[in-house]
Amino acid sequence: MIKDINRIDFSKSSDGLIPVVIQDNATLQVLMLGYMNQESLKETISTKKVTFFSRSKQRLWVKGETSENYLLLNDIFIDCDNDTILVMATPCGPTCHTGSISCFSEQELPALGYIGMIDKIIQDRIENPTENSYTYQLISRGLNKVAQKVGEEAVEVVIAALAESREEYLGEYTDLLYHSLVLLHAQGLNLTDVAEVIAERHRLKTVSP
Repeated sequence: MIKDINRIDFSKSSDGLIPVVIQDNATLQVLMLGYMNQESLKETISTKKVTFFSRSKQRLWVKGETSENYLLLNDIFIDCDNDTILVMATPCGPTCHTGSISCFSEQELPALGYIGMIDKIIQDRIENPTENSYTYQLISRGLNKVAQKVGEEAVEVVIAALAESREEYLGEYTDLLYHSLVLLHAQGLNLTDVAEVIAERHRLKTVSP
């Protein structure tokens, strides 16, 4: 996370405000655009809740202060000109005032974003269990049962790949992906942990002679 906010050049704007792009940390979906001054940026870093400067209210504005649909800070990046910020955040609900997940409702979620979304849902089912949740029922049966289910789904994927239609194969593959994510969470891990391993392997591959 950014450690030196003095890098940011607020003087480029006559009102001391700079644009801030908010992106979902899990799905990578662009959620909204807002503006910050030095005070709202410091407040964001301090409270871990994304805080803007409202141009209409002319005051600091915590996103979600009335709806409780906060944007929880994950990371901050500065652009090459030091006058625009990218904030990676975890939304606590719809971001747009219309009730949409994103203010850019016409944007289609990236394909990998759906996997990130499922990863978030599985985590939520574990932290906020309900009796009618299949994920909760599966997790509650223990690690051995979850692992066994992944094995069963893997066999079905192989069979579908060799003998069934494209649609049936994709369906079985999707089931395997979901159950693999459940197993990941059952071991106290998540998709971010897998991404870190992939990134490290890629770094090692690119520096190899």
